[in-house]
Amino acid sequence: MKAITIWQPWATLIVQSAKPYEFRGWRPPRSLIGQRIAIHAGARPIRRDEVQALLLQLQDSLRYGQPCLRAPLALPVLELALRNPKAGALPLSHVLCSAVLGEPRRGDECAAEFGENAGNDSDREGTFNWGWPLSEIEPFLPPIEARGAQGLWDWMP
Repeated sequence: MKAITIWQPWATLIVQSAKPYEFRGWRPPRSLIGQRIAIHAGARPIRRDEVQALLLQLQDSLRYGQPCLRAPLALPVLELALRNPKAGALPLSHVLCSAVLGEPRRGDECAAEFGENAGNDSDREGTFNWGWPLSEIEPFLPPIEARGAQGLWDWMP
């Protein structure tokens, strides 16, 4: 199965169906569309300032812009990550779930679903070109420890 590594808290937001798109600067291979992929939470520690920025966006979207997140599902995850960023509240270096990868869409089209004031859910440049729809989320309980890699990589459950 192909896997993609995503930093926390975004990986857990996918598991909770709060993040319907993974944004990348590139399209996934056509052969993966409609296929199940693994969602891996990277080893990078959670950054408190990123979580605070997402919370601000969700709480005051008129001022900061609406991130492409489903607020009622995202807020509990972000609040947990903010309370315990280093205490292991969200797993690192684990495969958290699998999801079916849909037909990629332009980032601005994805953002339009969240309103005219919507934009990227990340402060990293070049991450908003393509939205990869993720559906039919199947969490792994418990999550499975694994080393990740950049880009798409092969994972054996």
